Amino acid sequence: MRRVETIKLSEDVNSMQYWYRVANPLRVCFNFVVITVSRYLPFLGLKAFLLRKLLGMQVGPRASVGLAVMPDVLFPELITIGANTIIGYNTTILTHEFLVSEFRRGPVQIGSHVLIGANVTILPGVIIGDGARVGAGALVNRDIPPGALAAGVPARVVDKGRKGVAPDGSTD
Repeated sequence: MRRVETIKLSEDVNSMQYWYRVANPLRVCFNFVVITVSRYLPFLGLKAFLLRKLLGMQVGPRASVGLAVMPDVLFPELITIGANTIIGYNTTILTHEFLVSEFRRGPVQIGSHVLIGANVTILPGVIIGDGARVGAGALVNRDIPPGALAAGVPARVVDKGRKGVAPDGSTD
């Protein structure tokens, strides 16, 4: 289940035409510049610092945000990334979506010790549990339970994970 807030906009024009009503245009321009710079920074610590301090994202210690990862430009502050998580090349993390007559916004929570493969798209309102793994190219449109392996378009759980093993590999 996705946790999103739905805002009805105009019926006569598609909702994307009204983006400036849901986000401050100056803030969006600032976010765009910071995201563009951070996408190509090879220094993981500096990238995490920029995402935390300038965009307001919650980025856990030792989290690695890979090359060309694209956080949401309108509401990056709704993204949480847990400790020791890896987000692969060219992943897109969205916290908003425009439909023809409405706009949706919702937080994305990525747990600790999570592995997200390259070219994954994560939609708003999704929780990816601790220790989960998401295969390359997946479209995450629903929650992924802790410890599970999910893959595909849309992402489906293909392995529920090992019971009794914590995400860091220690046993209960």
